[in-house]
Amino acid sequence: MNTKTVSESRTYMTDLVLPPDANFYGNIFGGLVMSYVDKIASITSMRHCRKPVVTASTDSVDFLAPIKVGDAIQLEAFVTWTHHTSMEIYVKIMSENLLTGEKRLTGTSYLTFVAIDENGKPVEVPAIIPESDEEIWHYQTASARREQRLQRKAERLKFPAVSDMG
Repeated sequence: MNTKTVSESRTYMTDLVLPPDANFYGNIFGGLVMSYVDKIASITSMRHCRKPVVTASTDSVDFLAPIKVGDAIQLEAFVTWTHHTSMEIYVKIMSENLLTGEKRLTGTSYLTFVAIDENGKPVEVPAIIPESDEEIWHYQTASARREQRLQRKAERLKFPAVSDMG
């Protein structure tokens, strides 16, 4: 299978935070941010493999600072690592005060997507070639995150599903 650079699928998204997007304190709803994160990561992974994808895991969504009504939310996503059929995507969440120009990091997230064929079966994805120092760091630390994901999944599968929710 061929290879692709990170820049070939890097994706950006910007939106204005309006009052219906916010909680009682005037901060964007966390669930809305999570929706943006999943959407931009989906676009990035599909750009990388040019196949349909499904979200396999969301390792983390770390909220570092609030985004206020009137700010712009800016997301940047890129493929950090690939395995046979899966891709790890990193999403950086920023806010911008549109009146002052101040920008700050407000969150980060790692997600894993699997490419699928028309029958919903996993298919191979291109390998990724990191270029910048940031991309190389994410690439070099990705296998450890994958091991944590696999260990977490194995631990959860040890226990049967709860049948009585009452």
